[in-house]
Amino acid sequence: MCMRSIRLTRALSRARHAAIGAAIGGAIGGFISRNAASTGGAIGAFVGAMVGETRVTARSRIDRVRERGQKRVERPKP
Repeated sequence: MCMRSIRLTRALSRARHAAIGAAIGGAIGGFISRNAASTGGAIGAFVGAMVGETRVTARSRIDRVRERGQKRVERPKP
């Protein structure tokens, strides 16, 4: 993967998780009051964005380790 695609993937993941977090936080806060729904949505979006950032970062590291391990396995013996 080139650098732009990693950045794009990270941004899309962050946005997707932020939207999901905002929806969940807003729904939970909506049971209490209108102000709590707004606050819950904001907090949910923040937490969702952090989760989205972490997932992509962890996945890219795992993929790099797998590629490195595969190269070691395929290396011919002298």
